[in-house]
Amino acid sequence: MPMATISNGSDRLQLAYLDEGGESANGATVLLIHGFASTGQVNWVNTSWVKALTAAGFRVVAFDNRGHGESTKFHDAADYALEKMAGDAIGLLDFLGIETAHVMGYSMGARIAALVAACHGERVNKLVISGYGWAMVDSSDHWMEIRDSLLAPSLQDVTTERGRTFRIFADQTGSDLVALAACMEGARRRISQAELQTVENPALVAVGTEDAIAGSGEKLAAALPHGRFLPIPGRDHMKAVGDRRHISGVVDFLTE
Repeated sequence: MPMATISNGSDRLQLAYLDEGGESANGATVLLIHGFASTGQVNWVNTSWVKALTAAGFRVVAFDNRGHGESTKFHDAADYALEKMAGDAIGLLDFLGIETAHVMGYSMGARIAALVAACHGERVNKLVISGYGWAMVDSSDHWMEIRDSLLAPSLQDVTTERGRTFRIFADQTGSDLVALAACMEGARRRISQAELQTVENPALVAVGTEDAIAGSGEKLAAALPHGRFLPIPGRDHMKAVGDRRHISGVVDFLTE
């Protein structure tokens, strides 16, 4: 993937990104922000999101978050403050000369997308929060469990189900485990109800009905001034990403 050099406050970093469908786009761009331990390729290309969105006439931009994929890796938790990660998304739009875009995030990317809309609402057209519900406001503190699973010597040393799930996924994506552990610690902050109330953009919240991590999608949608809820039937946190009903529901929301 090509690389964008981003200046974000005192940080200067490189973000690997893809930019598809510009030649046939209807004038609207969708910025996609992937989940924890994933990449732009794994989260959005392999699951057919880029194909579906470009077929619907959108220019699609996706990137590897800092600490992930081919982008710059930091090993200090302070470098993964959620505000910094939201600033990276805006920095990429600036780099590409894109004034406004629909913004969609999955899981950790959903929290980043929500903060982008709360802090930079003028740059956002529509907002899609997927794979995260009310847990972004009022979650149990499981971040240490996941961080410790990433820093364990091997998968065999991880004893909790949640920890094993994330360690297996991180190993499958060939991730820098120290960078991911720092990201898990640094980006753990919650989104407040007051911040949600500042989001004036039309917003869609999509959560699998079997997702034990996300929390209530209905409650989060109700807390957004212009939110609506899209259930993804029979899907858990890992399997909801590429569900066809998920993709078609989001495409309908963005094109209506």
